Amino acid sequence: MISVATPADRTPIVRTLVAAFSSDPVLRHIFPDQEEYEHGAAAFFGHVFDKRVGMGAIWTVEGGVSVAIWEPPGTPPASSPLELPEPAASRLRAYDEVVHAAFPESSYWYLGVLGTHPDHTGRGLGRAVMQAGLQRAAEAGLPAYLETATRRNVALYERSGWKVVAEIDEPVPTWVMQQ
Repeated sequence: MISVATPADRTPIVRTLVAAFSSDPVLRHIFPDQEEYEHGAAAFFGHVFDKRVGMGAIWTVEGGVSVAIWEPPGTPPASSPLELPEPAASRLRAYDEVVHAAFPESSYWYLGVLGTHPDHTGRGLGRAVMQAGLQRAAEAGLPAYLETATRRNVALYERSGWKVVAEIDEPVPTWVMQQ
């Protein structure tokens, strides 16, 4: 059963996302070393979770084995910035600047993170938790956007109705998609 995440879901969700993104090109660009990845990815996903958990826009299933972290339109900046050591902080800022410049200035729902623990992939859980945010966007009459740096994910998203609207070459090849 899909549910809206609460602060009590933080630990299993962060654990799932660290495992799910262990070979993601963007996260590995930001945190190339394994030890740096484990610490940095946990801090990153924890920060994203903390920023959005009170918005009712994080959907999860089966105790956090799959999660979609959405950002509704008009989301204010986080009250406290993510503190990362250099050079990871600079790599993250550079990536964010390039990617978010490809998004529209008009309102939209943003699927910031979609991940399923590797032990639970292939069951349609990611599509299920993603659908809750897509429904909210549709109810608001707004488009939804995401980005992925994994070519295989482009095809997965396309099967769910997403379309590539921009391609970015640097710092990591990335596809911006809209639905």
